[in-house]
Amino acid sequence: MLEKDLMTRGRIFDIQKFSTHDGPGIRTIVFLKGCLLRCRWCCNPESQSYDIQTMLQGGKEKTIGEDVTVAEVFEKIKKDKVYYTRSGGGITLSGGETLCQAEFAEALLRTCKNYGINTAIETTLCVPFYMIEPLIPLIDTFLVDIKHMNSAKHEEFTTMKNELILQNAVEVAKRAKSFIVRVPVIPTFNDTEEEIKDIASFAKSLHGVEQMHLLPYHRLGYDKYVGLGREYKMGDITPPDKEHMNTLKKAAESTGIKVVIGG
Repeated sequence: MLEKDLMTRGRIFDIQKFSTHDGPGIRTIVFLKGCLLRCRWCCNPESQSYDIQTMLQGGKEKTIGEDVTVAEVFEKIKKDKVYYTRSGGGITLSGGETLCQAEFAEALLRTCKNYGINTAIETTLCVPFYMIEPLIPLIDTFLVDIKHMNSAKHEEFTTMKNELILQNAVEVAKRAKSFIVRVPVIPTFNDTEEEIKDIASFAKSLHGVEQMHLLPYHRLGYDKYVGLGREYKMGDITPPDKEHMNTLKKAAESTGIKVVIGG
């Protein structure tokens, strides 16, 4: 392992062990602070700002955000290598947007790869490609959010247009070992058959992409907005039911891509 990598510093807000929903096998999820998007439905609003924050949780103040070195994070990750090996799991970097801390992400990914740990990243690819390219050989699985094909509607609900995201998806898919498109299914935003089918058609066109995940909207982040003193902009919108998710799944599958609800 490189000493320079081990001393690289970043800002995280959580480490979650024994996850089975963010890449193959049993995984440790490292959540990084900071994001360029402001998605209305974001279930981790504490991830959006890079600043260290205070959030009320259970009536008590909790500090959100911690500055760490790769060495400190890796010490926690490597303890569970036996579970990664047995299950085909590893680590997943999440956020926020992991690529907002590209230097820290690269150093942590390289450290894990050098130790024989499988790697994955959850990302929207919303940064310039030159920031992504050095990380590609270090990532075993890309879990990429593609939220909408219409740039104006994407901007309305996330504050950012989607052209860069889609361009990066094309380029990364050409080089990635594994690339899975994940779609948060959000009522009033992208939950029509036509919208989901458009995303599926794009996913199917990407080099080597064989699978797409539909992730139904939920309200589990609501209390975090309250704790941060922020408005929850999704109002009283309810999650899509099982029947509607299955309808959207069939619409997506009509393009020829494999579709999983959840994942």
